[in-house]
Amino acid sequence: MPPRVVLVTGVSRYLGARLAGVLAADPSIERVVGVDTVPPRPEQKPLLGRTEFVRADIRNPLIAKVIAQAEVDTVVHMNVIATPLGAGGRTAMKEINVIGTMQLLAACQKAPSMQKLVVKSTTAVYGSSPRDPALFTEDVEPRSLPKSGYAKDAVEVEGYVRGFGRRRPDVTLSLLRFTNFIGPSIETPLTRYFGLPVVPTVFGFDPRIQLCHEDDGIEALARAVREEHPGIFNVGGRGVLLLSQAIRRLGRPSLPVPSPAVSLVARAFRSAGLVDFSPEQMRYLEHGRVADVSRLQAEFGWGPRSTSDAFGDFVAQVARRRVLTPAHAAAAEQKVLDLVGRRKATAATGSGG
Repeated sequence: MPPRVVLVTGVSRYLGARLAGVLAADPSIERVVGVDTVPPRPEQKPLLGRTEFVRADIRNPLIAKVIAQAEVDTVVHMNVIATPLGAGGRTAMKEINVIGTMQLLAACQKAPSMQKLVVKSTTAVYGSSPRDPALFTEDVEPRSLPKSGYAKDAVEVEGYVRGFGRRRPDVTLSLLRFTNFIGPSIETPLTRYFGLPVVPTVFGFDPRIQLCHEDDGIEALARAVREEHPGIFNVGGRGVLLLSQAIRRLGRPSLPVPSPAVSLVARAFRSAGLVDFSPEQMRYLEHGRVADVSRLQAEFGWGPRSTSDAFGDFVAQVARRRVLTPAHAAAAEQKVLDLVGRRKATAATGSGG
């Protein structure tokens, strides 16, 4: 049965706003309700179309009242945050991601009108390690489960979602695991990383990266809403790029950093507000991660554009937008020099003693 009333969480973020707008433009959908803790920014409002915004926190049980009063039949959960800076710290991030998901699912479980749940997840649940398979299929267990950050939250979220599926087998459940997003407009830790004036890499590593164009991500989510696609699906472009190839296509110089100094550089960029590097993202820049998307293509009868084409669209726009200001770049450079200088001084003192 096609959706009648759709609720989208995280609607004040870029992907949530875009998806809500696409669904609102579909005349077969009667209502689109967007919820978030903060209202959409002025530049986002044109994206939303006829979406009805409700200021609500999914961590609060009152979200059940929103779902019941609107007689929501389809929920799209987009409110899993990838970076602590975007959430106000790691504690707040975990509360939004895990506690928020638990409350949302509890509300969905009680709603008799519920017919479909679509969840935006991530291939980060597979982790990144030197023992990974060449391709992660949806059924492969990771060799090393993520131990912190966004990836760990996503693993917990998926666990609660599967529990909901067992309690409400009458609800169609679609869980989409996306590779890293990229495109001309979206901003993520990876796009900010590629926007650095000098791109740091881990010395001795050249990982394979797989990307999903922002437009294709929205298309996959919209198809999961409009059509019946129960199950778990990896979503990403065909093929891969080596990190070194991506940096060359951008025309950026790279700076290989020895593994012991990687955490120092990451801390410098994070404190300067340039890139919110997390430990799992650093492992990704060492070992990479590639997912098999054949199940998506077979089930949806469609697939995202290739990783190379998605990255090409990003490269075409990168020169037209300033990702970093000169002041930010200078601040980061100075912090790196200070940290490395202190590390050398400490090492010299230790060897002299």
